[in-house]
Amino acid sequence: MHRTARQSAILAEISTSGSCTVADLARRLDVSGETIRRDIKRMASQGLLRKVHGGATVPGPLHEASFEQRMTENAEAKEAIGRAAAAHVADGETLSFDTGTTTAYVARMLAARRGLTVVTNSLDIARTMGGTNRVFVAGGTLRVELGAALGPTATEFVSQFRVRTAFLSAGAIDAEDGLTDFDMDEAQFSRALIEAAERVIVVADHSKFGKRALVRACALDRIDMLITDAAPPPALAEKLDEAGVVVEIAG
Repeated sequence: MHRTARQSAILAEISTSGSCTVADLARRLDVSGETIRRDIKRMASQGLLRKVHGGATVPGPLHEASFEQRMTENAEAKEAIGRAAAAHVADGETLSFDTGTTTAYVARMLAARRGLTVVTNSLDIARTMGGTNRVFVAGGTLRVELGAALGPTATEFVSQFRVRTAFLSAGAIDAEDGLTDFDMDEAQFSRALIEAAERVIVVADHSKFGKRALVRACALDRIDMLITDAAPPPALAEKLDEAGVVVEIAG
C-alpha cells in the first residue's frame, strides 16, 4: 500500500475506534510494525494524530496530561475520594498503589498513619508514605512525565508481594470495556497489582465515566469497590452492579 493511502487508512481506523495499537494497525494493513511506527511518528508531527506508548489516538481527550497537570484537575473531588478511600484502611494493613493522581490523593490522606506496608511504583506516593510507614518502591524504567517506574522490571517486582488492598486509578471507565488506560505499561502494572491483592479498590472521579483510553486494564468484575464523587451513568451503573462492584459516593 502506498504511504499516502496507508496513512489515510490509519487515520480512518483511529477515527473509528478512537485509538489503535501498532500491532492492530500492522495486522489490519498487512505491513510491519516498524512501518506503522514511522507513519505514526510522521503523522503526529503534522498534528493528525497523537502518538502514545504502543500506538496512537485521536488528538484530544484520549491523551493523558502530565502528572502535575492532572493533580490540579478535579482536585476537590479527588480529595474527597481520597478521604473516603482512607477510611477503608486499617492500621497495619498492606497496600499497593499505582501511579494515578487520585491514588496520590489517597496516599496523602494516609500519610499520618503508622504501621502500613506500601508497595508502589510512584515516586510521589513513596515520598508521601515513607515517613512513618514501610515502603517498597518498584524499579524499572523511569517515566519522568508520570513520576513512576514502569516496564517488565516494575511489574515483576510487585508480583512478588501479596497485599490486602490495591488502590488503582483509571484512565477511563466504560460499561463495555471496563478500566482502560493510556499506556500499555501502566495497564500491565495495574493487572499485576490486581493479581497480588485480596481486594481491589478503584478510585476515580466522574470525569472518567463513559470514556475509553487506549489499552484495556481489566474487566469490571476484577474490581471489588469503586469510590467516586458522583453516581455513574445508568449503563455503567448497571454493569457495575452485575459485576458485583460496590459503588461508594464520596461526600
